[in-house]
Amino acid sequence: MYKLDIILIIVLFLVGCGRPPLDTPAENRLVADSLINEHLDSVYKFANRFPNNTQIAVGLIQNGKPYFYGVIRYNDTLFTTQNSDSAFEIGSLTKVFTATILANYVVNGEINPDNKINPVFQFQFNNNIQFSYKELANHTSGLPRLPSNLRFTAIFNQDNPYKGYDHQKFDKYLKNNMKLNYPKGSKSEYSNLGMGLLSYTLQKYSGKNFEELLNAFVFSKYQMFNSSTVKSNVSDILVVGQNAKGEPTSNWASGALIGAGGIYSTVSDLSKFAIAQFDSANKELALTRVKTFKETDTRDVGLGWFIIHRKNGDQWYWHNGGTGGYTSSMVIDVENKNGIIILTNLSGQAKLLGDKNKIFILAQ
Repeated sequence: MYKLDIILIIVLFLVGCGRPPLDTPAENRLVADSLINEHLDSVYKFANRFPNNTQIAVGLIQNGKPYFYGVIRYNDTLFTTQNSDSAFEIGSLTKVFTATILANYVVNGEINPDNKINPVFQFQFNNNIQFSYKELANHTSGLPRLPSNLRFTAIFNQDNPYKGYDHQKFDKYLKNNMKLNYPKGSKSEYSNLGMGLLSYTLQKYSGKNFEELLNAFVFSKYQMFNSSTVKSNVSDILVVGQNAKGEPTSNWASGALIGAGGIYSTVSDLSKFAIAQFDSANKELALTRVKTFKETDTRDVGLGWFIIHRKNGDQWYWHNGGTGGYTSSMVIDVENKNGIIILTNLSGQAKLLGDKNKIFILAQ
């Protein structure tokens, strides 16, 4: 992963965040280091568009070694800051961790990814629809992006769209209202519902809640001690989220779909997770990166990860996330032991940017 590629990802990420009109250009007091180096002006150019109290936390991994860089805009001035251990909502980046829990059960011989999830439930799904674990983990289930009994309330509660969507409502949807948008396996279409259903299934299978599963299979294993789905666990290090106008936002309550986007984490912790991907002994992580579906000539789908094939032959594993007050992105190059993680406390309600030859930073 060349430096130019790294800066490209940073630039696309920053442009992708919702940005307000620029009223007061920020004074530049950023300090260069080995992470930014000659690209400091580019970082300033794009961070300069963001409102006061915006923070950007960057974790760069080169040859398996992590480096960190932080930016904060305060009183219309951009400063370098140390925020590698500050917590942000990571949104849909959570999906990689949900798939990692599944991969642990597969590697341990407890779950076959092609088996149906239905026996775990005490009721029949609407129209007797059945799903495999893999179909949920690689977005080929045919399910829509959100359940129909959540979409309407989410429109009128955009500050916290999943709040109040509990397992009782989820069960009602699964039993009475669930429909497929397309034939299962015919394509991969991104679904928060599908990954939420996978995490719900794993909770039922194990008898543990999602936080307990993450602690057992991910956080403790990779020493991610500042990561959690419980806000009170990170409240002392949590950066306040902001909308596109720079106004503080409430943190999202993920409810029954917690496995689709419920984790708080730091660039330091996420770097530990990224570096663990480079160790072939971590068979469960290797399994999440195995191609399970070909989406296009340049992009495949693993379990949780999207696999980007670049013109120079490099292969990147990528995911990102966006909530009402935060945006996240992670890209890793396993072969060369490189990677980049970017977290910010600015609204992730962003649109697709870039072209077919670039990494797309799309809030999901």
